[in-house]
Amino acid sequence: MSVDAALAETWVERWERQQERYAVEREERFTVVADVVEQVVGDRARPLVADLGSGPGSLSARIAARLPDAEIIAVDIDPLLLALGRAGHPGISRWVETLIGRPGWLDALGLDRPLDAVVSSTALHYPPARTLLGIYRDLAGALRPGAVLVNADHLIPEEPPLAELALAIGRRRSQRRGVGTAEDWSQWWAAAGRIPEFADLLAARARQVPPSDGDGNGLSAAQHAELLLEAGFRQAGSVWQYGTSSVLVALR
Repeated sequence: MSVDAALAETWVERWERQQERYAVEREERFTVVADVVEQVVGDRARPLVADLGSGPGSLSARIAARLPDAEIIAVDIDPLLLALGRAGHPGISRWVETLIGRPGWLDALGLDRPLDAVVSSTALHYPPARTLLGIYRDLAGALRPGAVLVNADHLIPEEPPLAELALAIGRRRSQRRGVGTAEDWSQWWAAAGRIPEFADLLAARARQVPPSDGDGNGLSAAQHAELLLEAGFRQAGSVWQYGTSSVLVALR
């Protein structure tokens, strides 16, 4: 199932605006992710990068713009978002429909060599801790020595007073930027549901996408880092933070 390129461009642009409601300093966060990836793999001739929970390719497209010789695999379970990305971002090498963490999910990527980098944005705060540990172990086995995992996500401090402050800082920043009035997640999906061209993809989505578990696993950056070290990464920690918006890096 495919989507017309012009229609995809319109809906990807709406997606970008909608997502700004939820990720404090989203563009800067993407820039930091691209900086880290370029720093680690920029000298490789054809770096292999996987974007987990890619949606319509927001982060994949930015990595491709920074590293035009990279082979980028965009991975998601959502048929509509993948179709929009495939039509709207033709520079991405491959689009893979699979549920991250499902047994055998890495096989769906069809890797012909170890990964040089894995990136993700607002996707790895959903799996429960034990599932996430399994995902990190899978990735530790799929990344070459010296490779990097970069996770840009909502990571709230464990201590309630600090968590409250981090959330407040994010709200204040969003208010100053005026992003709170943009279309939200529910409105975007409701509007997409009225597009006849999306009907088959939305029907497939209803069969494929598991129900969301509220706000996710609630793990802090430090707890993610502990899981990464347990999974076999040699170092892990945050390199950028604004409110609850964080970029966590792990080195293989």
